Amino acid sequence: MEHAFEHFFGWFGMPSVGLPAVFLSSFISATLIPAGSEPILFGYITLNPHLFWVAIAVATVGNTLGGMVDWWLGLIARNRFNAMDEPRNSRMKRWLEQWGPKLLLLSWLPGLGDPLCLAAGWLRLPWQPCLIYMFIGKLLRFITLTWLLTLVPESFWRQLGHWLHLI
Repeated sequence: MEHAFEHFFGWFGMPSVGLPAVFLSSFISATLIPAGSEPILFGYITLNPHLFWVAIAVATVGNTLGGMVDWWLGLIARNRFNAMDEPRNSRMKRWLEQWGPKLLLLSWLPGLGDPLCLAAGWLRLPWQPCLIYMFIGKLLRFITLTWLLTLVPESFWRQLGHWLHLI
C-alpha cells in the first residue's frame, strides 16, 4: 500500500510523506466511521505551509471519495433490500427528492453528511452530480476551516499542547 501511495504522489509530483495520512484520514472521516480529518490536515499545513493547496486538494479528494463510498453503500443497500421498509415521509428523503444532488453541498456537516450521502445512493440520485456537489461542499469546508485555524494564535496551540501533555 505504501508503495502505491509513493507511486501515486510521485506521478503527480507531490511529496509522499504526510500526504497519505491526510488522504486516509479524510477518506475515513467521510465514511460512516466517526473520525475527524481536520487535525491531521491542519498539522500538515502548519508544518508545510507552502503545500497549503496541495494538502487541501488531497483532503478534498479523499473526503469526496469517502462520501461516494457512502453513496455506493446506499445504492447497494437499496438494490439488496429492493426498497423494503422504505421510509415514506422522512425529512431527509423529502429534502433529497426536492433538492436532488445539490443538497450534497451539505455532505460535510458532522452527523448529517454521511447519512445524506447514504440516502442519495438509496434514492438512486445520479452519481456524477452527487460527486460534483460533494466535492464543492467539502472543498469549501476544508478551505474555510483550515483558514480559520490559521487565525488562531500559535501561543494557543502551544498552551493546548502543554495541557494535553499534562493529562
